[in-house]
Amino acid sequence: MNLDHLNDKQREAAMHIDGPLLILAGAGSGKTSTMTHRIAYLVEQGVAPWNILAVTFTNKAAGEMKSRVEDLVGDTRGMWIMTFHAMCLRILRQNPEIVGYEKNFVIYDTTDQKTLVKNILKEKGISEKEYSPQYLLAAISHSKEKGLGPAEVKAQSSEGYRTNVICGVYEAYQKALRQNNAMDFDDILLNCLRLFQKDEGVLLQYQERFRYIMVDEYQDTNHIQYELVAMLAAGHHNLCVVGDDDQCIYQWRGADIRNILDFEEDFPETKVIKLEQNYRSVGNILAAAHSVICNNRGRKNKKLWTTRDAGSKIIYQRLEHDGAEAGYIAREIESLHRKGRPLTDFAILYRTNAQSRIFETVLSRYAVPYRVLSGMRYYDRKEVKDAMAYLRLVVNPKDDLSLRRIINEPKRGMGPKTVDKIAAFAQVRGESLLEALCAEEVQETLPGKAYDKVCDLVMTLATCRRERENLTVLEIYETLLDKSGYLEALEQARTIEAEGRIENLMEFRTVITDYEKSAENPTIEEFMENLTLAAEVDNYDENQDTVTLMTMHSAKGMEFPVVFMPGMEDGLFPGNKAFDSSDAMEEERRLCYVGMTRAKELLYLTSAEQRTRYGRTEYTRESQFLRELDKNLVKGSDVYQQRASHGGPGVSTGSYDGFKEKPYKPFDSLKYARMSTKQTAAGGDTDLAPGDRVRHNKFGTGMVVENNGKIIQIMFDEVGLKKMAVGVAPLKKL
Repeated sequence: MNLDHLNDKQREAAMHIDGPLLILAGAGSGKTSTMTHRIAYLVEQGVAPWNILAVTFTNKAAGEMKSRVEDLVGDTRGMWIMTFHAMCLRILRQNPEIVGYEKNFVIYDTTDQKTLVKNILKEKGISEKEYSPQYLLAAISHSKEKGLGPAEVKAQSSEGYRTNVICGVYEAYQKALRQNNAMDFDDILLNCLRLFQKDEGVLLQYQERFRYIMVDEYQDTNHIQYELVAMLAAGHHNLCVVGDDDQCIYQWRGADIRNILDFEEDFPETKVIKLEQNYRSVGNILAAAHSVICNNRGRKNKKLWTTRDAGSKIIYQRLEHDGAEAGYIAREIESLHRKGRPLTDFAILYRTNAQSRIFETVLSRYAVPYRVLSGMRYYDRKEVKDAMAYLRLVVNPKDDLSLRRIINEPKRGMGPKTVDKIAAFAQVRGESLLEALCAEEVQETLPGKAYDKVCDLVMTLATCRRERENLTVLEIYETLLDKSGYLEALEQARTIEAEGRIENLMEFRTVITDYEKSAENPTIEEFMENLTLAAEVDNYDENQDTVTLMTMHSAKGMEFPVVFMPGMEDGLFPGNKAFDSSDAMEEERRLCYVGMTRAKELLYLTSAEQRTRYGRTEYTRESQFLRELDKNLVKGSDVYQQRASHGGPGVSTGSYDGFKEKPYKPFDSLKYARMSTKQTAAGGDTDLAPGDRVRHNKFGTGMVVENNGKIIQIMFDEVGLKKMAVGVAPLKKL
């Protein structure tokens, strides 16, 4: 085995055979090569392939590792190189009866799990509106990741209705799984652990077999995975874990950073090898990333270095607003592309999915091909398409395609068969689907739970269509979101996925706001025309030379010659929730470190003095992470400092505008968005009498002429007499 191409630390790690080993593998330090060569070296030294276990987190990573080991040693039969779930499933198939299952047990996917919980809620008489299946499944999964059953959860939680509901559903859910001889994905890990705990003979069998264990991405292990690894390694202590505490960015989904930080306490005889030589980035990028991450207290002491030259300094630009920020990045890409760089060199990494929208719009305007990785283009996302379908029905009530899309979004008890029957009725009468839904004889045939919801939908669409001349596009949108129950259904789901969908819907407010600012005479008809063109413009072939757009979470493990990190502002990155605890802030800082170390040659950081989020324009403060950067490594805009009167260097709370500094409180955008949606959708004052002066968002000020309780007539100063629906018209009494 020729290890000459490995550096000294990599070679030392590859040749370490006996005893626990902690490999702290920094970003771009060649950890996969080190791991595969260590496995090959073990085989060369006489270790039988069936005595080796290597586990990782994804099928892709396991497949790549197995392929590279085969290239080095040839036959890998008997060797286990696989994910945690695949390992546990293989073990459980041999002895399922120990944990109360038959050999032909099945695995329930997320759809099966949701159906099971829905049935349980129905049996218990609990409304899905009060406790959504997604929320309850997330709570159950979180408990399983900690190894807690329903009884333990109840014992550790404060007594109350919510606790009783969660524990009751959890208990019924587990009982139903057993009755169906089924496991969910969390059970695969948890039941394997319980199998080892219940049968020492089986545990000893696997301890004896797997004399050499390797774990990749150890910083991402949760409590159950930690327990499994510790039990398997207890026999021989030949455990090698590889990871980087500075890249632990998945604590929100169960990863426990203490597993890697406390490894030496769990195995006191541990040898620690740090892979600090980086093969990816130039010196300045590594130094800049270190100047940020070293502010974390919960980390191992290490620092990446490279034999490459220092390279260019990090480029920082603070732009006037977020549109200018996107334009600046698009122009920089254009300029560097003209100088010979392929578009595949460029990546735009952002903190939240909703940020992609403005870059998609601007790149399309500049005719720069792009693709969104680990996610869909903004206008292709389900919630955005649903919103567009609602708006289309206001413009065109004969759009059956749009109605079919949203008739059961959110759930209204309108299954495909019911919709098909109504469509057949509409065809006979020569009407659209929406027109048929308006018919009393159709409404009376609807299932009981569907009747009220469908009537509400029909009325909401009719009201928005009738009042569209009197409402702004934003008011129509907000009314649809609120009155349709769409936003409420997402809020009740209380999941990370639902929160992301809400963010995208709120970002749509910005799309509307931008349109209304730029249009001479904004109308919903013109807005939908513009939107359709924007949504269709960017269906590029993925094999084309394209710029890559993705979140920083998705970018882990990837690298690009040129990286742009926009939105470097407090409240966005770090996110507003990070200010609630030091642990949350440290995870955000690790995410920043991951983003920065994706760059090989050039790194751009940008922020905007003003950012429009969810329809509201706000002044921003530069990110805490910018203020932690070593200023000697940065060129471009200054990272602004506090005024001398406040006592030396510090932070900026604003921009060029010179506003006085105030104690900073991050903007809770989702809370604001929901509040503003309710306010906009609620209409205006209704207790108005002839002679009252009022203000209207679209028509300005005027005087009430008549109000019969349903229709109000107002003589506006500029546009004359208008008739409006009481309770819908956004009128404010002066």
